Amino acid sequence: MTDPALIRNFSIIAHVDHGKSTLADRLLELTGTVEKRAMKQQLLDDMALERERGITIQARAVAMNYTAKDGKTYLLNLIDTPGHVDFNYEVLKSLQACEGALLLVDASQGVEAQTVVNAHLAEQAKLTVLPVLNKMDLPHARPEQVATEIEDAICIPAEDAIPVSAKTGMNVDLVLEAIVAKIPPPTGDQKGNLQALIFDAVYNDYRGVVIYVRVFTGTVKKAEFIRMCGTQTSYEVMEVGKLKPDMQAVDELQAGEVGYVVANIKKLQDVVIGDTVTHQDERLRAVALPGFRQPKPMVFCGFYPTVPSEFENLRKSLEKMRLNDSSFTFEPETSDALGFGFRCGFLGLLHMEVIQQRLEREEDMDLVQTAPTVRYRVKLTNGEEKEVRSPSELPDGSQIDEYLEPITRVNIVVPSEYIGAVMKICTDRRGVYVKTDYYGKERVMIGFRIPFAEIIFDFHDHLKSLTRGYGTMDYEVEGFEPSNLVKVRILVAGDEVDALSFLCHKDQSEARGRKLLKQLRKEIPRHQFEVALQAAIGGKFIARENIAPMRKDVTAKCYGGDISRKRKLLEKQKEGKKRMRMVGSVEIPQQAFLSVLRSGEED
Repeated sequence: MTDPALIRNFSIIAHVDHGKSTLADRLLELTGTVEKRAMKQQLLDDMALERERGITIQARAVAMNYTAKDGKTYLLNLIDTPGHVDFNYEVLKSLQACEGALLLVDASQGVEAQTVVNAHLAEQAKLTVLPVLNKMDLPHARPEQVATEIEDAICIPAEDAIPVSAKTGMNVDLVLEAIVAKIPPPTGDQKGNLQALIFDAVYNDYRGVVIYVRVFTGTVKKAEFIRMCGTQTSYEVMEVGKLKPDMQAVDELQAGEVGYVVANIKKLQDVVIGDTVTHQDERLRAVALPGFRQPKPMVFCGFYPTVPSEFENLRKSLEKMRLNDSSFTFEPETSDALGFGFRCGFLGLLHMEVIQQRLEREEDMDLVQTAPTVRYRVKLTNGEEKEVRSPSELPDGSQIDEYLEPITRVNIVVPSEYIGAVMKICTDRRGVYVKTDYYGKERVMIGFRIPFAEIIFDFHDHLKSLTRGYGTMDYEVEGFEPSNLVKVRILVAGDEVDALSFLCHKDQSEARGRKLLKQLRKEIPRHQFEVALQAAIGGKFIARENIAPMRKDVTAKCYGGDISRKRKLLEKQKEGKKRMRMVGSVEIPQQAFLSVLRSGEED
């Protein structure tokens, strides 16, 4: 039985690519948790997609035993977190299960947008934050300036920030000593009623749902009956254990510890991330923990199976994804063009991309994905307000009094020489300037209010190229504001295609409509008859492109002779094409549905 005074629960928070996973590797090595022969780079990033992209997507927990300089052996529970803004919810979940956090800052790059956000999340969760300066082995590391930036931006005293190199292992032992000395031990009563927070879960084909918990009070043992406070369901515990980093069974998990519970949970719907586990016996039950605020999806797109019979398999795959990523939502929908599918909600564009790739790789699904859209609201003439997640959900134009679009507060951190470039890209996207804050002499954080629809497509890419890779951004949706929006309908051969229609600002509608039709003309193959592509707002057409028909050279057999003979043959062909157009249907390939996405990009 581990004394709670010898337990430390902490997570590592940082901006993307500041070395969280590498530092976690060194901690695992130094504590002897993983043998040298089993060691590999970014050990905790075990998903193929994480290793390929070089980013952390899911939080991972691991228990380490560390013998400190005072001679005592401590149990360190580390939860490694992602750095990208789209996976902020994973960070939020992890922080609820900890008492402290290591704030990792790249000593060459300095404070970035996500560094500030993660530090504020840790402060809101009332955690002890330890600043760590990483990548000290780089020749252009500037620890003194970065320490000043940390103090200016986050208001954390950084004179005692630990300078480390996670790559070479320099000073990593000092990090372990600081964790033991400065992060407080858990305070839960081991003899109290069981209270454990579910901060993650995974599905195992043989054991059902495995839940990852942080025990706050009491203990949980094998063969006990537990109850989920939120779903009101009870189960018998088959196994409890710790993650080292693979599952290792133990006799019990007690207050202050982090581990996993296998309880023969067969239904994915019976587990809610953020729920509280307690005892089934009414006398031993505890009240539910506060849990954490569920995030609201911001970007929506449709996922449709290429083969309609795969619909149920897609539903099961989405339920599995939802289990260990509860920030993602889905519900069934139908489309005239694509049949049955699901309208899915994500926190951002990268989040959407990752889920789509995981479905294709891990679940072997073939998908057609519609272009992403954001949530809008419309005020109806009868005074009601309705939320709209795709253009097909819009009520009739005569019932709409006003459109409301989501506005984000965007904070961009760049070297001061790029202020002009950032101002230009933000004002071009209908941004309104808010404020500028300087960190030290060289870095600046610029705040803008920009419509969300303007930043979800390619804003980040343009920002990176304009600032030569130095610009970093973070955004937060502030609310909805009235805007002059219109629905642009796309018609192919006279039939409206709901999956291609989109909402946008009236000033941009004509340009975007033209651009989309040009893209579609390239994507839709030629038919035996002419295909008309049209963009319309209400009953007014704003753009048109034609896909020329495939033609046989009917005049090839005429050698010289009267022109009227050739004319007669061409007129006969024209009549045939006209008849064909009346009965022919246009095939639209999958790629065409993603043309809406590219129509938002600049040339």
